[in-house]
Amino acid sequence: MDAPRLVFAGTPEFAIPSLQALLDDDYSLVAVYTQPDRPAGRGRQLRASPLKAHAQAAGVPVYQPLTLRDPAAQAEFAALQPDLLVVAAYGLILPPEVLAIPRLDCINVHASLLPRWRGAAPIHRVLLAGDAETGISIMRMEAGLDTGPVFAQAVLPIERGMTGGEVHDALARLGALTLQATLPERLAGRLAPQPQDAALATYATKLSKADLELDWNRPALELERQVLAFNPHPVAYTRFDESILRIWRAVAEEESVAARPGTVLREGPLGIVVVTGSGVLRLTEVQLPGGKPLPVAAFLNSRRLVGQRLGAA
Repeated sequence: MDAPRLVFAGTPEFAIPSLQALLDDDYSLVAVYTQPDRPAGRGRQLRASPLKAHAQAAGVPVYQPLTLRDPAAQAEFAALQPDLLVVAAYGLILPPEVLAIPRLDCINVHASLLPRWRGAAPIHRVLLAGDAETGISIMRMEAGLDTGPVFAQAVLPIERGMTGGEVHDALARLGALTLQATLPERLAGRLAPQPQDAALATYATKLSKADLELDWNRPALELERQVLAFNPHPVAYTRFDESILRIWRAVAEEESVAARPGTVLREGPLGIVVVTGSGVLRLTEVQLPGGKPLPVAAFLNSRRLVGQRLGAA
């Protein structure tokens, strides 16, 4: 029997370990789909997705349709005669016409423990919510948003202090390992997916700019989660002196203070301590517009904030 023909679809760094896992295991990878090159950087030059560069270096043909709703793009995909489509953070909607093309299945490497955190931003949302764990779900794709039955899951404990970037990287690696363990069982027909319990579903809605600004009236622990969730992208911030102060790292601490939320209580090499709605938040890495992220000790060499109020209009 001929080796099954696989197509992989993905775009950001998260997808690279899963693609590499397929390459390492010598599957017949006939194509990679990724989003079109996008303008990026100050010069707005077109930039290829991280996955495109990786696929090209491995010698895998790359396809970049603007949309898979286009009948011509669907015909191009069908002409590849795929047996299985593997998706990891592709970022384009796959219509039912496309999901019906692969002979065996369409499976997705999703960065949460479904049915919790279906949707666009599961890594950010799981950290914002303060969940004790997250993980990977290998699921069958269907028309609904991350509603398909699940073949396998793997759990990642979330330790306090982990950033969004650290959780992302750990899940990318875990996704590849889980895919490697699951794929042979699926191809052999030995693995039946289990339906999700829709009553337990939560949704990881897409981020907005409003999600990034710190509200100093909220408890310090919530603000700590917000800062860590958005490190290294898109980075939380507060308003300061008619400007913006981006906050890369911070730690919540219990302390009763009578001052108004947002007030800088004290500062030193170990942090800038800000009053919140409950407790204080110690900022340890910050960035001014046009500058680079700095440990607070370096930041305070040229700037003092004590007594000022952050977030004030």
